[in-house]
Amino acid sequence: MAPEDPIRREDLRGTWAMEHADDIPPARRKELTRLALEHGLESAESIRDREIPLFNRGQWGFSNSGTFLRVPFLHDMRELGGQDVAFVGVPLDTGTTFRSGTRWGPEAMRRISSLSGGSNLVLGVDLVESLTMVDVGDVSVIPANIEKSFDQIDRAIGYIIERGVFPVVLGGDHSIGYPDIRGLARYIDGNVGIIHFDRHSDLSEYNMDERMHGTPFFHATNIPNAPPTNLVQIGIGGWTSSRDGLRNARERRATVITIDDVDRYGIERVCEYALEIAWKNARCVYLSFDIDCMDPAFAPGTGTPEPGGLLPREVFQMLRLIAREGLAGMEVVEVSPPYDVADVTSLLGTRVIMEVLGTLVLNRKLGRIPQRDEAPGEPSAGSAEADRG
Repeated sequence: MAPEDPIRREDLRGTWAMEHADDIPPARRKELTRLALEHGLESAESIRDREIPLFNRGQWGFSNSGTFLRVPFLHDMRELGGQDVAFVGVPLDTGTTFRSGTRWGPEAMRRISSLSGGSNLVLGVDLVESLTMVDVGDVSVIPANIEKSFDQIDRAIGYIIERGVFPVVLGGDHSIGYPDIRGLARYIDGNVGIIHFDRHSDLSEYNMDERMHGTPFFHATNIPNAPPTNLVQIGIGGWTSSRDGLRNARERRATVITIDDVDRYGIERVCEYALEIAWKNARCVYLSFDIDCMDPAFAPGTGTPEPGGLLPREVFQMLRLIAREGLAGMEVVEVSPPYDVADVTSLLGTRVIMEVLGTLVLNRKLGRIPQRDEAPGEPSAGSAEADRG
């Protein structure tokens, strides 16, 4: 075609594409969509597009890095039940107020988790031998709508809890703490205590007119069986303090333990006090761990870093003291890979999870402790079954 020829709409390749868009029948895609809905379950009622499954089954997403600790992937969620642990990603950063990127947290933690084989012989625990674990993939969040995402997360976590499986939530920003607890509390016959590690109180009612990552525990403690008197926050302080958050903590009688308190009273006394508050008249306790509670020298990959935080060894010691009493579930949030260096923040997130799971096993709160002379697959006298309840 000569350069001087006029451009005509009917000659455009875009016009051809529009006219032939339906020439390739989408039969296989429709079958994949049907299977995704069948295996990934129906979304929350607030989701208008009913072709979006509750658990993402590969149509789109933010994770393509394998499973956590290379455990089996559970493709068909109807088969959930009987396992000890389900790793579930919540790739949401709609609730961030400063630096986004936590939607990539689940992918990064899954990828770096392959560095470990799941055993710590110094502690004397092997997660692979003691726990039946599956990775159920990611919740299908709606990045442009945080409230619809909350509905999805609530429904997904509730599904895992209802089937008696311990949820390990890979975040995601801290706004997901609210729907995580909402999904849990619905299936607990009694009060839920919350132990929350963070440098920020996250107890404001709103951030920028929405329920974002500085607000989860204001709304979580509005849930009737998750009272604020059973909320303990550890590590609060620094130069990003929230006046509203501390005021709400005071008015609701929540317990705030600062870094200075940890230094003053020591790790053991602080953890003993935290357990006393969280477990008082509670049926269970949920652990919410924000990676920014650790000093950014060790955890730079997070959206709102605050210098002066806890050291990794301090954190691991505290987690062992707290988890030995048992937990109903846990989340690790605010891992933001775009700001990480050599995956060290993601690596710390995985170690937080492993320390908790290992402690639960050793204290017979989850899974089983295999005996030396035990035949493969044979039940162990160290099973946690008798300790649940």
